[in-house]
Amino acid sequence: MQIAKYNASGNDFVIFHTFYELDRSKLAQELCHRQKGVGADGLIVLLPQGEYDFKWQFYNSDGSVASMCGNGTRACAHYAYTQGLAPKQMRFLTGAGVIQSEVIGSVVETELTTPKVLSESFEENGLTWHFCDTGVPHLVTFVEDVALFDKMIARQMRYKYNANVNYAMLEENALHVRTYERGVEDETLACGTGMAACFYSAYRQKRVGQNAKVYPRSGEELFMRIEDQTLFFKGAVQKVFETVWEH
Repeated sequence: MQIAKYNASGNDFVIFHTFYELDRSKLAQELCHRQKGVGADGLIVLLPQGEYDFKWQFYNSDGSVASMCGNGTRACAHYAYTQGLAPKQMRFLTGAGVIQSEVIGSVVETELTTPKVLSESFEENGLTWHFCDTGVPHLVTFVEDVALFDKMIARQMRYKYNANVNYAMLEENALHVRTYERGVEDETLACGTGMAACFYSAYRQKRVGQNAKVYPRSGEELFMRIEDQTLFFKGAVQKVFETVWEH
């Protein structure tokens, strides 16, 4: 089986395309295993879809299904274009709805699904939390320094609210973000929908403008913007390698 490994802002994915839709939870666990497999945060499988350029199956590294992954949309868009599966401007179907992406060299910009506020802000564990859905649910708290990221609190909040958990620090018109991700069950180097949730929460509070830079734990520079309640997420992706998986 021919597969590719992609990196998008520190999130890594195994990607391949096929004509057959199957339950690939076990395969995701095998491929994503850091010691026994390729090693990745998630598996993305591209499938034909008559109305759009393609549709995807997305699995977290533990084999669970995720509706959406911002960095994953950028990685799979680049893969689809370079494999001749879609044009530079494409539309594809995810569990969260239709996604539009544009490939510009090694940079991909994705139009994310419409964000939704899931609750009013609330206090817990000595922090103020904002709760929204940017394709998947995210809790966001703003801190003076992202070094204050507390994995124990993040894990507790993740299971209590069944959401990803983000710590964000504002710096002029930029955000620094650290994220604990469901499915990976750990902090990752980047989370696209998490960065979008932090940007959207800050924008709603008028703490950033319509455009902002975002820096995940990986340190890469990404760009978020909002137009008429639509979020756009842009940054570079890297194809790490292609190989044949025999198992």
